[in-house]
Amino acid sequence: MKERIKRLLPKNRFARSVSVLAGGTAAGQIIVVAASPILTRLYSPEDFGLLAVYAGLLGILGVIASLRYQLAIPLPESDEEAASVAVLSLLLVLGMTAVSALIVGLWGEPITTALNTPALEPYLWLLPLGLLLTGVYQVFSYWAIRTRAFPAIARTKLTQAISMVGVQLGAYTLGPLALLLGQVTGQAAGTSSLGLLAVRRKWAAFRQVRLADIRWAASRYRRFPIYSSWGGFFNKAGTQLPAILFAALFSPAAAGIYMLAHRVLAMPMQLLGKAIADVFFSSASEAHRNGDLAPLVSSIHGKLAHIAMPPAFILLLAGPDLFGWVFGADWRQAGEFAQWMAPWVYLVFVTSPLSTLFSVMEKQAQGMFFQGVLLAVRVGALVIGGLLGDLILAVALFTIGSALCWAGFLIWIIHASGNRLVEAWRPTATAALVAAVLIAPLAVYYWLDAAWGYGLAALLVTLLVSALHYGQMLRKAW
Repeated sequence: MKERIKRLLPKNRFARSVSVLAGGTAAGQIIVVAASPILTRLYSPEDFGLLAVYAGLLGILGVIASLRYQLAIPLPESDEEAASVAVLSLLLVLGMTAVSALIVGLWGEPITTALNTPALEPYLWLLPLGLLLTGVYQVFSYWAIRTRAFPAIARTKLTQAISMVGVQLGAYTLGPLALLLGQVTGQAAGTSSLGLLAVRRKWAAFRQVRLADIRWAASRYRRFPIYSSWGGFFNKAGTQLPAILFAALFSPAAAGIYMLAHRVLAMPMQLLGKAIADVFFSSASEAHRNGDLAPLVSSIHGKLAHIAMPPAFILLLAGPDLFGWVFGADWRQAGEFAQWMAPWVYLVFVTSPLSTLFSVMEKQAQGMFFQGVLLAVRVGALVIGGLLGDLILAVALFTIGSALCWAGFLIWIIHASGNRLVEAWRPTATAALVAAVLIAPLAVYYWLDAAWGYGLAALLVTLLVSALHYGQMLRKAW
C-alpha cells in the first residue's frame, strides 16, 4: 500500500513535497470542517467567543515564543550550527512561558475584564501551557523542514485535528473549557514525534552544542528577533486581534461568529498555503542563489490563483445561505461575514506562501513595515466600526483595508523576485475568467431566483465542473 501511494505522488520534487504536506493538512481540515456543524449545535456563539479570544491571545504570543529564531533553523549549512539555533529557540520558549505565567497570575482578572470576557478568567491558566507546547512544536517543525521530513509534519497535522476535535466533542459537557482544552491539545499534538525525530537522527549535532555556540547563533541571526519577530507579531496580531476586538467592542457572540467564518473560510486555505509556503521556503533559498527565483515565484503565484478563485466566487454568491444551511440559522450571519472576507482571503492565499521571501532575501525590515501597516489598518477599521456601533461596517472596513494591503504586498513580491509587474494581476485575471465559467450555473440560479430544485442541480454541476478543473491542474503538476 505504501509503495502504491508513493507511485501516485508527483515526480516533481516540489510538487511531491507540497502534495505530502497538503495531504496531511487537507485530511486534518476535513475533520475540523466536518465537525464544525456538530460543534455549532453543541456550543453557543458566546462559547465560541471565549475560544476566539483565547486562541487570539495564544496565537499572538505563540508567534514570538522563540523570537522567531526557529525560522533560521533551515538556513545553516552544517547541522551543528542549526542545532545551536534550535537549542537557543527552545530556551527562549521556556523563558517566554515563565513570563506569561507570571502575567496571568498577577493580572489575569483585569485582562479578561478589559476584553469583555470575564467568563474566560478561570481558564486563563491554559495560556502559558498552550504557549509552551506551541513554541516547542514550532521549533521541531522547522527542524523537520530543514531535513525535508515532510511526511512527519503531515502526520502531525492530522494528529492535531483529530486531537482537537476529539476533545471538543467528547468533553462537551464541560462547556467552553472543552473548546479551550481541545485548542491546546490540537496545537501541541505531534510535538513529541517531531522532537524524537530530530534528536534521534541528529543527536550528535545537538550533543556538541555549547553556551558559546548558542551565543554565536543569537548574534549571527539577530535580524530575526529584531525584524522578523516584530513582523511576525504584527502579522499574527492582525489575524488574531479581530476576534479579540469583536469581543471587546461588541460582544463575545460577535467574536464567536467571526471565528466560525474565519475557521471555515480562512483556515483550510491558509493551511494549504502553509504547506506550500514550507516547501517554497525550502526551495527558494537555492533558487535565489542560482538566479531562478523569478520563474519559481511566477509559477507558484499562478497555481495559487487558480486554486483560490472558484471558492471565493462561490462565497460571494452564496455565503449566508451556505452557512445557514450547514451550521444552523443562528450562524447565518457568519455567512455574511464570509461574503466580505472572500476577496481578502483570496489575496492572503495567493500571497502569504510567498512571504517567506522576506527571510530568504534577508529583507526582514520590509516585512516588519508591511505587517505594521496591515495591523494599523485592521485595528483602525474595527475601532471605527465599534465607535459607530455597526458590526457589518466593521467587517467591511476590516476586509477591504486588509485586501488593499495584501494587494500592495503582492506587487512588492513580484518586483523583488525579478518578475514584471504584469505578473501581479495577470494570474488573478485569468483565474477569474476560469472561475466565472465554473460557477456560471450557480450564478444563474441566484440571478433568476429559481426554485431550490434548480439550485441544487446548479450546485452539483458547479461542483462537478470544478472537480474536473482541479483534476486537470493536479495532472499538470505531476
